[in-house]
Amino acid sequence: MYDFAIIGGGIVGLSTGMTIGQLYPSARILVLEKENSWALHQSGNNSGVIHSGIYYKPGSYKAKFCHEGNRSLVKFCQNYEIDYEVCGKVIVATVKKELGLLDNLYKRGLENGLNVTKISAEEVQEIEPYVHCLAGIKVSTTGIVNYRQVCQKYIVLIRNQGGELCFNTKVRKVHEIGENLVLETNRGTFETRFLINCAGLYSDRIAKLGRSNPKAKIIPFRGEYYELKPEKRYLVKNLIYPVPNPDFPFLGVHFTRTIAGSVHAGPNAVLSFKREGYKKNDFDLRDFTEIITYPGLWKLAAKYADQAIEEIIRSFSKAAFVRSLQRLIPAVQADDLIPTHAGVRAQALMNNGNLVDDFLIVKSQHAIHVCNAPSPAATSSLEIGKAIARQIPEQSHLKTRVSV
Repeated sequence: MYDFAIIGGGIVGLSTGMTIGQLYPSARILVLEKENSWALHQSGNNSGVIHSGIYYKPGSYKAKFCHEGNRSLVKFCQNYEIDYEVCGKVIVATVKKELGLLDNLYKRGLENGLNVTKISAEEVQEIEPYVHCLAGIKVSTTGIVNYRQVCQKYIVLIRNQGGELCFNTKVRKVHEIGENLVLETNRGTFETRFLINCAGLYSDRIAKLGRSNPKAKIIPFRGEYYELKPEKRYLVKNLIYPVPNPDFPFLGVHFTRTIAGSVHAGPNAVLSFKREGYKKNDFDLRDFTEIITYPGLWKLAAKYADQAIEEIIRSFSKAAFVRSLQRLIPAVQADDLIPTHAGVRAQALMNNGNLVDDFLIVKSQHAIHVCNAPSPAATSSLEIGKAIARQIPEQSHLKTRVSV
């Protein structure tokens, strides 16, 4: 019998397991992961950015957890000697119509309590010499890290606390026996007093197995990247972002230096026909059928038809992708770029066609389901773990409770 079982071995599940272990040192904690390793999906296929929280609606989970998570993650990396760098980033307006949007973004940064500075085009070029723009914002607290290393340290701490982690273990059914839950998997059954669902791309399905309704479906969006050839990395010093289009829920292609020294360019955002569809030709019949028959998808497509077509064109045309990058750095040429890994964003979509724009946490008597945790979940992972731990009902059989 376990006190807590966590489904999902990504950064949110691992942070939650570590934090619950701190809250209840005597608890028996189990983390189940269907893959043969940890952080293989969203947690290990992202840009590695420690986000500041500038984009998110003031007062939202994303704004609060990202701002606090930025600081707590940096402190965590310092404490455990994980390589990171707070290098800052610039967000730039490249055409006149973006200047008002840049002002609005600056005000949002201030509302969210961030260290942001409006800078001129000349000041942008002092930071990023190859960027051509009209004006920009400097965000000093943005950083870079390898989130796989962060996840590995979470695992070490869970094990040091006595927690158990199981690879290759896929949950197939969840049912109640008295006050407990039984998880049926491909490797036998596990009984737990409380369940935390951090299954990412499959979080909505796990919630339904547990008889919870998140009122949203996970729709996978593939983000495709290029990488600057080593001899062209000088074009980017740190991180360069465009002003996001307020009529589209994704940030647009940007340049990101990684902690390993490479420079990624992207991503675009295209619908995937498989929940783990990292390649253009990846296809799963069940996933495809669920996606294509979901009314919310068609309402979303109608709302963002022009932008969606642009993203699809970028997916199949390197020239179109390069043109988008040249809005930021005109010197970038097609020959400077080579394809690199893609990521898949687990985005919750409601039946009315609205994307869930905040972290979505659904509670029931014996479970908590994290049903929308795309970016900036990695930056926010420690704060999400704390929030989940605090929402767990008091466990009277576990006498020792430590505040987190």
